[in-house]
Amino acid sequence: MWPFRKQKSPAAIQPTDYESFAQQCVEEVKVVQNKFQSDYNMTWYENWFYNQSTGLLTFSTDEKELNFKYFDVGSFSEKSKTWKWSWDNEHTIDSIKQQAWLVKEYGDQLQYEKLTTGCFPSDEVEAWEFTAIAAKLTNGIGIYRPVGDDQLKIYFVITEFVENEAAQKIKDKYIECREHEYRRVAFVCNHLTQTDRVGFNEAFETYEGMELGEDDDFQAWCDECEKARERTDGWNEESMAISNIKVVCEKCYFEMKALNLG
Repeated sequence: MWPFRKQKSPAAIQPTDYESFAQQCVEEVKVVQNKFQSDYNMTWYENWFYNQSTGLLTFSTDEKELNFKYFDVGSFSEKSKTWKWSWDNEHTIDSIKQQAWLVKEYGDQLQYEKLTTGCFPSDEVEAWEFTAIAAKLTNGIGIYRPVGDDQLKIYFVITEFVENEAAQKIKDKYIECREHEYRRVAFVCNHLTQTDRVGFNEAFETYEGMELGEDDDFQAWCDECEKARERTDGWNEESMAISNIKVVCEKCYFEMKALNLG
């Protein structure tokens, strides 16, 4: 069980509004967490893996997998004894911390300083309290802290269960890039991978970080490939052979776009 702070008796303290709210969230998340553990039997799984880009938290044993959507609440540093909200962490990508902003907005409304200050002295018990608050405000189905780094402990709210087939479709949209780590896949003609400017044509207008439809991908080709495509009235074996399509990551794609359109 996570180390939530024991509730003090009313005679010992008169809790502030924030303290009452935090304690209410703790009690409610205990019920939610017990149901989560009962529904999914988390102790059965031997391995875990999370990916910021896909937003998936995966548990597995052999070939059996369990996938969830999650968001990053924040982290507690054992070294500096500080808590840092994910919305204040430049190393956490926007998509995985978007829901954490709801906590800050709530704190702004009620003037709860601990919910609106990005980084401050704290302890591990309070870190779980913050996670409980985040779960309460976002209707999370569970909470989780990956085990591994003893110095920096990260806290998640689990938002929904994802069927394995749907999870695999999400994972298939990403690629591990040697320069930019794990990013969404993109498709470009071979000529765009060169350092010279060769023109830039897209299947549709794009911008970095945009939401894509289930059947959409980032696709681009150079001016010469565009001429070949027009000669053949669309993509066919001849024009595809000229383009020699390569798979790159989203970041590489937009670097190529900036080079050719800049």
